[in-house]
Amino acid sequence: MERLLLLKRRIRSGYILSFLLLLFSFCLIFYVQQRLVKESESVMHSYEVLNNTEALKTELTAAETGMRGYVITRQERFLQPYRAALQTIPALCNELRTLTVDNREQQYRIDSVEMIIKNRMGILSKGLANFQSNGFIVTEDFKQRLDSGLISMDSAKLYISNFRQAEEKLMGARKNRLAGFFNGARVMAIIALVIVFFALVYSTITFNRAYNARQKSDKIANEYKMELKELRDLEKFTSTGRIARTIAHEVRNPLTNILLATEQLKELEDSNEEATLLLELINRNAGRINQLVSDLLNATRFSHLDTASTDINQLIEETLELAKDRLDLSKVKVEKNYSTDMCEITVDREKMKVALLNIIVNAVEAMESDKGVLQLSTRQEDGKCIIEIRDNGKGMDEEVLQKLFEPYFTSKAKGNGLGLTNTQNIILNHNGTIKVHSESGNGSLFAITLGITQKDEQKT
Repeated sequence: MERLLLLKRRIRSGYILSFLLLLFSFCLIFYVQQRLVKESESVMHSYEVLNNTEALKTELTAAETGMRGYVITRQERFLQPYRAALQTIPALCNELRTLTVDNREQQYRIDSVEMIIKNRMGILSKGLANFQSNGFIVTEDFKQRLDSGLISMDSAKLYISNFRQAEEKLMGARKNRLAGFFNGARVMAIIALVIVFFALVYSTITFNRAYNARQKSDKIANEYKMELKELRDLEKFTSTGRIARTIAHEVRNPLTNILLATEQLKELEDSNEEATLLLELINRNAGRINQLVSDLLNATRFSHLDTASTDINQLIEETLELAKDRLDLSKVKVEKNYSTDMCEITVDREKMKVALLNIIVNAVEAMESDKGVLQLSTRQEDGKCIIEIRDNGKGMDEEVLQKLFEPYFTSKAKGNGLGLTNTQNIILNHNGTIKVHSESGNGSLFAITLGITQKDEQKT
């Protein structure tokens, strides 16, 4: 019991530890997953900032190029990039300012870039107005405005380049953190898998131990129950024999007196035919009572055995030969499954054939004619020889099974109820056991266990 309790505590502790380890690993995986999502969003944020920075640089260059193309060709279509830049550049600056709201240095750079670009766009706007008002002639003032704008343009590009480099550096750091968390997630997944594997192994081992312990305890309990049942059967049989001997003693004394009295009355009465008939009736019934008492004694007392080593398969064959007429009359099919191993037992051959014959006859009477199947099998198990006799008859319920071996108990119209009692007596005389398994409508199985002869046991 203490061993089982210790095993239960170990199993419980193992499962709790496995659960806590799995819970811890899954919490870490969840944390890593959340960080992965956050770092992925930060990397995407950096990409968005870089894309907007590139778009700002492109718009500024396109505005500058469009203005120069207009001055050279005087075609309005070259002013479209310049006019579009007047709308998109402020929007891009505002978006960059929003994206970098948590980075003070980047905010400073974007403010400087926006100031330079506004100044540059103002110069271009005044130059364009001067160019158009002077009849599309490039004046010295216009040239100076364009040249002075080159310095601010270079400054703007320099700030944009610094802004981009800072964001690329920030994105590189974010990518490294993201890669680190990816590696961490991979490691945590492997750890979780290892924990699950060891938990599975531990569960399998503990389950097998618990199952084996339970099987062993169940086996011991069943063996104890069977031993207890056998002791009760033996005690019941002994008590029945003791009662039978007492009854026989108490019945035979007055019965003997009755028989002596009837014999004397016969000698005194030689002419009255009716009296003679009555006396003969008394004699016959007294003899019948005497025979019943003798049968009861024979069925419930331990008797002398004339034992010899016998092949159990051969003994069954000889018993079947004795029951051949009954088997043929009822058209019973006999199926044999004898053990090929030599199974010799030390028994009183004639008495054991009587015990087996009683079981076979009862099986034949329990089966329907032309539908009966009688199965006989033998085998060795744990140093014992086991004989099984199975039929497909009507079977027996629990109430009948409890009274099956009691003297004078029978469910047959013409039975005397001593056949199976005698069978049990013979088997108990041989230090064997007899067990019956049956259900109503599902036939019956008689299992007889006998000790094998010593020389056969040594061989096996």
